[in-house]
Amino acid sequence: MNVERPRAKNGRAPDVFTPGGWTPMREYSQAEPVDFVIVGAGAGGATLGCRLAERGFSAVILEAGPFWRPLDDFASDELEQQVLFWTDERMIGGDDPIALGGNNSGRGVGGSTVHYSMIALRFRPEWFKCRSALGYGFDWPIGYEEIAPYYEEAEDALKVAGPVRYPWGPPRRRYPYRPHEVNAAGLVLARGAEKLGVAWAATPLTTVSAPRGKSPPCVYRGFCNYGCSTNAKQSALTVWIPRAIRAGAEIRDLAMAGRIGIDSFGRAQGVEYFRENAWRFQPARHVVLAGYAIETPRLLLNSACPLFPDGLANRSGLVGTHLTTHAGPGAWATFDEEIRWYKGPPNMAVTEHWNYVDEGKDFVGGYAFMSQGPLPMAWAQTLATTRGLWGEALKAEMRKYNHVAGFVPVGETEPRLQNRVEVADEKDRFGLPIAKVIFSYSENDKRLQRHALRFMSDILTAAGGYDIWTNDKDTSHLLGTCRMGDSPETSVVDADGRSWDIPNLWICDGSIFPTCGGVNPSLTIQALACRAADRICALAAAGEL
Repeated sequence: MNVERPRAKNGRAPDVFTPGGWTPMREYSQAEPVDFVIVGAGAGGATLGCRLAERGFSAVILEAGPFWRPLDDFASDELEQQVLFWTDERMIGGDDPIALGGNNSGRGVGGSTVHYSMIALRFRPEWFKCRSALGYGFDWPIGYEEIAPYYEEAEDALKVAGPVRYPWGPPRRRYPYRPHEVNAAGLVLARGAEKLGVAWAATPLTTVSAPRGKSPPCVYRGFCNYGCSTNAKQSALTVWIPRAIRAGAEIRDLAMAGRIGIDSFGRAQGVEYFRENAWRFQPARHVVLAGYAIETPRLLLNSACPLFPDGLANRSGLVGTHLTTHAGPGAWATFDEEIRWYKGPPNMAVTEHWNYVDEGKDFVGGYAFMSQGPLPMAWAQTLATTRGLWGEALKAEMRKYNHVAGFVPVGETEPRLQNRVEVADEKDRFGLPIAKVIFSYSENDKRLQRHALRFMSDILTAAGGYDIWTNDKDTSHLLGTCRMGDSPETSVVDADGRSWDIPNLWICDGSIFPTCGGVNPSLTIQALACRAADRICALAAAGEL
């Protein structure tokens, strides 16, 4: 694997379903503007680029990382597969600094969906109006009924494998594929939940449970978080990108965006990016940022100019603010029977009980939690860093590996002004100011996590676990920083992801979330991208684009 040379060029791109294979790809001139240049080829950018290309728009998608070939590049090696993570230099701060890297970002075509855990959950309907309905956070400018058809579209595109009846939320169409058989780690959650009278379900996952085209069914090898080498995983790389290329979109891998150009009228002109040892410029009629909650505000702030001295889309002063993450403290137990939790996808059973029950809480917000399946190196790292085990003590604990089970929540955190992404004076290898990520938990966030640890421990005990211990330092999924809203004074973009300040500048990623909810965000990001594509088409038809 040579990740230093672009693969998508000379009229072709990698065929992700064929070892060493290629597929024809349209290339656009840099002398003429395309309709859309999209920064980022992850859940938001790949989905939107695909849908726009299929509606006849010309689109170029810039991706800072490589164009992966899953069948050639992905190894059953936890250490080698760290190349999938965004590990460029960043700074962290605050009372509870967020660890950056593999658990919350990806670098490469497909973004973090290449190594995500494939959980495909919808937001609770009330979360879209959580200030009005639940008394905390911010209301979204759209309601559940507006996004529900796009959840269905995304679930169908990804061929989500899930239970016939999912216990939470409004009635919905059956998932496209049957659920995966729950492994022993998931059955621990099921057993404990049933004893406490709590609902549980097989986790809806975007890995196919039966053949789909050139994708074989999941073989339960357990390396999902390090890149699926069989293509059973349905990611942006294997679903939206091939469709986008067939529809006429161009993917430019190893293309690091550095600045958005602005003309004298205050409109976006295109994107300056670094590729093959030179800075280049792609002109466009519209610019879309889909770099996620760090790189999107970073690019806006680094694109400051005389017309916009505080950064683009930032007249409200909110770019980079109200960063949220999902808190993930863990609860773990030893069992007499063999669990062998590495067999199968890592999160095969879920309960959303505390996402949908509001009584009996000493906090606002919610959390889901799932069974876990860490691979040996990741588990050893958890033991070493959270329990301080080393040498013989670490060896002794690792000998219990096949008899351990545990849970980690996806815990909501409050959107707060002081949690933010800034740009620092230090610069990266491209000469661009690096991001500084500042985060502290609120008292409500801490109460939610304490509640989750108690409840997960009770479930483990009910399931027959003993020697229970917990760890309280883990996070995942970075959201917010460019939130959507109803007013230019209180948000960065409108309900369609369109900048209030620059009408041809759009954002389509998790940074536009006003609140983060208590479930994994990928499905919602893709649903929002499908909705944005339809809104753009409607605006174009009405002459309002």
